[in-house]
Amino acid sequence: MAKRAKTIDLLRVVDLLQEHITPALCRTVFGAVRRTERQRVWTLEALIRFWTAVVLRAPKALSQALVDSLEGRDPTFPRIEASPEAFFQRCRDLRPAFFAEVFERFTARVVTAVPPRYAAEVAPVRERFAALVILDGSRLAAIAHRLKLLWNERAVVLPGCLLGVYDVGRGLCRHLHFSADAAASEMTRAKAALAALARDTLVLGDRLYGTADFFAALGRHHCWGVVRRNRLLSLHKLQRLRKRRIHGGLLEDWLVHAGTGVSAPTQLLRFLRWRRGGTRYELLTNVLAPGRLSAEEALDLYPHRWGVERMFFDLKEVLNLNRLYAANPNAVAMQVYAAAIVYNALRVAQSDGAAQVGLAPEDLSPAKFYPKVATATYLYLHRQQWEREIRLRHRRLHLCLVGRCRRWVRATPEPLQVEPRDDHRRRRRFCPARRHWKSFAHVRGGRRFTKLS
Repeated sequence: MAKRAKTIDLLRVVDLLQEHITPALCRTVFGAVRRTERQRVWTLEALIRFWTAVVLRAPKALSQALVDSLEGRDPTFPRIEASPEAFFQRCRDLRPAFFAEVFERFTARVVTAVPPRYAAEVAPVRERFAALVILDGSRLAAIAHRLKLLWNERAVVLPGCLLGVYDVGRGLCRHLHFSADAAASEMTRAKAALAALARDTLVLGDRLYGTADFFAALGRHHCWGVVRRNRLLSLHKLQRLRKRRIHGGLLEDWLVHAGTGVSAPTQLLRFLRWRRGGTRYELLTNVLAPGRLSAEEALDLYPHRWGVERMFFDLKEVLNLNRLYAANPNAVAMQVYAAAIVYNALRVAQSDGAAQVGLAPEDLSPAKFYPKVATATYLYLHRQQWEREIRLRHRRLHLCLVGRCRRWVRATPEPLQVEPRDDHRRRRRFCPARRHWKSFAHVRGGRRFTKLS
């Protein structure tokens, strides 16, 4: 008898969304966050379901999705008996805090549903800290100049910016902060985001965070950091702790005083420098005990900072966040947090699917996995709808159109695996217009609601 091939469940994403985003959760969030808002026909649950369906289905326009929702053509969209104008007015009036809170509570639930399978090579370091996260910011894609408001605007107009906290072990976006002002300071938002982290968390960051002020903020929140050295930060060497050869280069571990004491108190840090020929890597950390984080471990840990860049790439390219359906700041925030909810569900499904076939989660490509998940979700919900309608018409007929053993519900791992990159690299051409951009919040009249066609 032939051995049955191992396959990956494609319905794990929709299971997570249906299991954790419940009417009770939305009612709790609405009661906790509301000020003067009232529940309308477009309730918080209906808006969450609609925007997650927009992320899954990627319609050409919101008007098309609203018509499909009203007429019941697409079962992924909730059926709401209301005009499109009521939806756009609701998006304009409802604050982004509602969606942000739903995202936080959904993430807190799925964190307990998945063990830390990502980045297994740094598991020994991760176990010594409460969590291992990466902190970074990113700006959203430009708004199309089809908007009448932007016809006379020559600068590139950006609708906002993001600050993400990526969990290295679980591969999830643990926290996401959206700002409608694309020019908002990333450092200010990053220091505010530290308050949401657990004590004893190890934070990875790029050279933007290599300042005495940021390390002081880490100390106030009882967190640790490993960041790339910022050349503007002055260092005063106190003692060399270690010097050895590794990876074909020379690694030095110094105890230093960082900063001048003007903007923040002088920080006692470790300065790690690895040199091989003309190549040099310099890191700073406030983990002063080499027994808890050795220089070799810090050097091997820093390349994993690229995980947050992959997270932003998946949000923008795979989950279609580069195409914003509305320029209203509240509606943009709704799409951002809906995409983040689907992203976390996808990462849990990727982790579970890889475990089913005996692979590492990183071996599966989100760009290949997600389209199959979206198609399977659409077919699954369609067949559920057909089954309900047939049972209503023929109550004595016992049907099972929706089965989890069907071919379109599961996929073999081979077509979903990451392809090894070749040595050829395409260099991205620089667009001079990227130097001249403006936040949509600063465009005259940009805060009024505007719909994209």
